[in-house]
Amino acid sequence: MSSKRVLVPLAQGCEELEAVTIMDILARGGVEVVSASLDDNREIHASRGTVLLAATTLDAVKDEAFDLVVLPGGLPGADYLRDDPRILEMLRRMHAAGKPVAAICAAPQVLREAGLLDGHRATSYPGVLDQQPARDMEYVPEPVVEDDNIVTSMGPGTAMDFALHLVEKLQGRAVREEVEAGLMRPKC
Repeated sequence: MSSKRVLVPLAQGCEELEAVTIMDILARGGVEVVSASLDDNREIHASRGTVLLAATTLDAVKDEAFDLVVLPGGLPGADYLRDDPRILEMLRRMHAAGKPVAAICAAPQVLREAGLLDGHRATSYPGVLDQQPARDMEYVPEPVVEDDNIVTSMGPGTAMDFALHLVEKLQGRAVREEVEAGLMRPKC
């Protein structure tokens, strides 16, 4: 299995179901997941009261190489990500290098703020991108949307599909199927 590295920035008030699902499913797919807090407080108080512990800080890893940056949603977490110039710069740098970036729920607003959704198809939690789309962006109300190495998803209920899509993108279809089989997901 290839050694891929993914950064998951964790902001105070992130959606814990999304953050944990993303990190767990990627790890099951053999991906090295690096969670990073936006400041020196690595203890993240998520939107529903769950306390998560980031592995490191963003400043410690912001210049390291990653194969993907994926943003969990939730509020006010997504707003903190959107307002952080380091996150915006990292997303722009990843996209310019042809590497994928991904966001779920309210976090696609961060991709919009970085200017990455202009002229692309994307989805988000209702009210985020459909009410304030990027320039020439097409809002697609589907669980997971990929366009030009930009992957977006709708919310907590689509987190597993989103994470499995990311596993497939990084590790291939066979790894995704192996991970999914171990989850005992019913075929719908």
